Amino acid sequence: MNSESSLPAAFWQGVAEFNQGEYYACHDTLEELWMEATEPNKTFYQGILQLSVSLYHLHNENLRGAAILLGESIKRLQNYEPNYEGVEVDRLLEESAEMLSFLQHTDPETIFQHPENWQLPRIATQ
Repeated sequence: MNSESSLPAAFWQGVAEFNQGEYYACHDTLEELWMEATEPNKTFYQGILQLSVSLYHLHNENLRGAAILLGESIKRLQNYEPNYEGVEVDRLLEESAEMLSFLQHTDPETIFQHPENWQLPRIATQ
């Protein structure tokens, strides 16, 4: 949790879940925040939610769903660069763009053969 951030503790719980690879739990945690939020937090939450769901899809071998939501997440989070409320958005976007490129340029047959080699985005804080 970032002491200089005005985001609620539930957001930071979702960040911890995301970084532990608990993407479905992150979605559940952040969805309620997103539904009740106003701008500018609403779109920020939505971008993080979409990123989380994209990685959930990836782990369930839904390549198309993963790529679509990863792209949508990147679009939403670009307006929050370089940092937002203690989150290093520029770093998150760089890692997400690298993952999207990997998904788009790697033979789908080989993507799921070695998931231990995936360079998954992480939410870094200041």
